[in-house]
Amino acid sequence: MLDAATSSASQSATFDAVIVGAGFSGLYQLHCLRNRLGLSAVVLEMADGVGGTWYWNRYPGARCDSESHSYCYGFSKELLEEWEWSERYPDHAEIRRYLNHVADRFDLKRDIRFNTRVVSARYDDAANLWHVATASGETFTATYLITAVGCLSSANVPNIPGLADFKGRWYHTGEWPHEGVDFTGKRVGQIGTGSTGIQAAPVIAEQAAHLTVFQRTANYSVPARNAPLTREFVDYVKRNHPEIRETMLGTPNGHPFVIENRSVFDVSEEERLALYEEAWEKGGLQFRATFRDLTTSKAANDTAAEFLKNKIRQIVKDPAKAAILSDIDHPYAAKRPPIDTDYFETFNRDNVSLVDLRKTPIERITERGIKTTDAEYELDIIVFATGFDAMTGPLFRLGITGRDGLALRDAWQAGPETYLGLGVPGFPNMFTITGPGSPSVLCNMPVAIEQHVDWITDCIAHMRANGIACIEAERPAALQWSDEVDRAANATLLPLAGHSWYLGANVPGKPRRFMPYAGGMAHYRQLCADVAAKGYPGFVLERALADA
Repeated sequence: MLDAATSSASQSATFDAVIVGAGFSGLYQLHCLRNRLGLSAVVLEMADGVGGTWYWNRYPGARCDSESHSYCYGFSKELLEEWEWSERYPDHAEIRRYLNHVADRFDLKRDIRFNTRVVSARYDDAANLWHVATASGETFTATYLITAVGCLSSANVPNIPGLADFKGRWYHTGEWPHEGVDFTGKRVGQIGTGSTGIQAAPVIAEQAAHLTVFQRTANYSVPARNAPLTREFVDYVKRNHPEIRETMLGTPNGHPFVIENRSVFDVSEEERLALYEEAWEKGGLQFRATFRDLTTSKAANDTAAEFLKNKIRQIVKDPAKAAILSDIDHPYAAKRPPIDTDYFETFNRDNVSLVDLRKTPIERITERGIKTTDAEYELDIIVFATGFDAMTGPLFRLGITGRDGLALRDAWQAGPETYLGLGVPGFPNMFTITGPGSPSVLCNMPVAIEQHVDWITDCIAHMRANGIACIEAERPAALQWSDEVDRAANATLLPLAGHSWYLGANVPGKPRRFMPYAGGMAHYRQLCADVAAKGYPGFVLERALADA
């Protein structure tokens, strides 16, 4: 087996598979191909360590919104029993420690090339090989190209005029300096109030002389109620992980709790409010599991939305700020539903201001700060909590070119087109882990990742056992799957948040298409299993020339 260390001695190396990215996806895919199938594989990672999204996202307050005992791999009983999380919701540093533990435990780092940025990946039709080039001039050749770049790894810095003129310092939360940022005595402006901004603002406010939050879109948020895990809970998880895992695999979102089997209007208003209050006090994403129809019925959702808006008005003491923060224009959970620690309470601080960008949009960034249509705010630091070019952006950065010189960016000019979020027509032997058209960001990510990696691994094993040299998604199957992605989305309230990054609406010029699959992880898992069991209909399988 040729490992990554061998490739460093030359400018070109050949493997069975090239995997791009060393986060949750890439690490598990390497383990499966190398340790289960005995293939030669290399992971190319632009960072100098493992972690993927969590390598870059080190902004103040950055932590997972899935509960720690579910935000981990399930493939190893020993790993589940030996690792102990410290908090209900792990922060970015603890997640990196976990992934480093996994990489060391399974000896994965010897086949990872760090500080290696992929600049192009070209499919060679005649040889049925992928040629992957890096920024340092190396070339890696492989039969299979597997993208493990994550859904939220391409930072979106908005194109606001004047940024180059700003005399202070600016940062994007998705590319945070590893040494941290000292806000002491600084006037800070934060643009963005999605999940990231909601996590960052309370921490920045504690340190900064003054924080001005620039809000374009008001958001719901439910308290995380984060706390250290008790010894009793840690031991409970170790004893019961098979049952916890079974729950996660049977739910639409891959979380360790079930959606209650009751509708909003099955109960009285008094009982409904009591249930919402109980869920609010418990905290976390489980709030949306209070009733089964919150994501499908606008009338049902309105009851949750009004409850949460009232909470904002109760918490925020300044009526003007409360009005801006509760002026929410989309159903609850139609966008990614944030959870927080003291976000709304932060606006009760004397050193925190709020600017409503709907009423007074940003005109430009100046040398001294941010100028809106009615004022200029002098700032020392600007924090962009403006999210990512989600799902397609990370793939476009790889410069992928498929059959007959077709660039992925051109193939997806009108929006992403995949079959099951796993394969792309015109791109043979390329697999996309949690790609567009899969549940991905609508799910607890490790659950979605493991399902994809297992399916890809089984598919490659099937190909090798049956002399199949090439697999490629068929375009009719991809078109049919796109219709299914649209159907599943339209069966929910998700498309009603027209400015959501689920639709690509946060990136100017990006085609509007609902990208993740909203049909539920358990249902999707069965669909994928059926495709494999039936011999991969929807894919063209070609035998090696000698066997043809």
